[in-house]
Amino acid sequence: MIICGIETSCDETSVGFFDTVERKFFSCTSSQIDIHSLYGGVVPEIASRNHTLNIRNIFNEALKLGNIDVKDINLIGVTYSPGLIGALFVGVSFAKGISYGLNVPLIGINHLMAHILSAEINNDIEPPYLGMVISGGHTHIFKVDSCYNFYLLAKTLDDAVGETFDKVAKYMGLPYPGGPEIERLAVSGNEMKINFPIAMKNEINFSFSGLKTNVINTIQFKKYKLEDIAASFQRVVVLTIADKINKAIKLTGIKDVVVSGGVACNGYIRDSLRNVVDGNIFFPTKKLCTDNGDMIAYATYKLYRKKKFFGFGDTAVDSV
Repeated sequence: MIICGIETSCDETSVGFFDTVERKFFSCTSSQIDIHSLYGGVVPEIASRNHTLNIRNIFNEALKLGNIDVKDINLIGVTYSPGLIGALFVGVSFAKGISYGLNVPLIGINHLMAHILSAEINNDIEPPYLGMVISGGHTHIFKVDSCYNFYLLAKTLDDAVGETFDKVAKYMGLPYPGGPEIERLAVSGNEMKINFPIAMKNEINFSFSGLKTNVINTIQFKKYKLEDIAASFQRVVVLTIADKINKAIKLTGIKDVVVSGGVACNGYIRDSLRNVVDGNIFFPTKKLCTDNGDMIAYATYKLYRKKKFFGFGDTAVDSV
């Protein structure tokens, strides 16, 4: 079975193919980082227009990479939510056209679900487990049961963790995206130099706005080196994430935890979480942490096998 996954939720245009017999993935991705870095963040209209320009070529390149004939496609999945509405519209419209032309099924895939399931590709893990997404727009923890129902346990009440990285980096004078720049800067800093606060210690939900404000004020005072600020900031981010994961473990009794999303590319976060979480941490590969067609194709495969032909929002609830 050849499954096509299409991802256009933000600023990456990506198409992936999953050969379920050979258990092989073939994908191509076009990033718009160089374009949006000029503006310090993603501009939705520009993102949509570039998806329109790129998606057909990316689709053809992925076909060529996998030596796949378009007529061999048996199933199509496409990100339908959450994301930039104009960007999503491009991917969904393209997927609908292929589905109609080839007369093959089309399944809408939730972006967060795909990020979490992507950890199964390179790890020996099956639900039930806890799934966390840390990215530019999301900081969520879900309980994933054996039927691939997703139950929301915790979320950020203000800034997402990746958004916080970007805003802090901007005040440091670092380019967009800020996460990799802060990670680079923090390598030569003292992470114990500054004791930034961990917000909402008595709750399972996240809040990063206070941490962001505290770090920005510290930058403006110019009392500490940027390297020390970056390192101390990263340490508190890890402690905050770990605190909420540990609360979720205690609440559910589930000790297997998937951490995915763009911020999960951060090597310091990957290494440090394993030391402070009271459970077993699993990460997707760094390639699979960023937006990609492979994770959409894989999520499509898992939902198809479970006969779940509906979206993420239909199975998610506010609490266990």
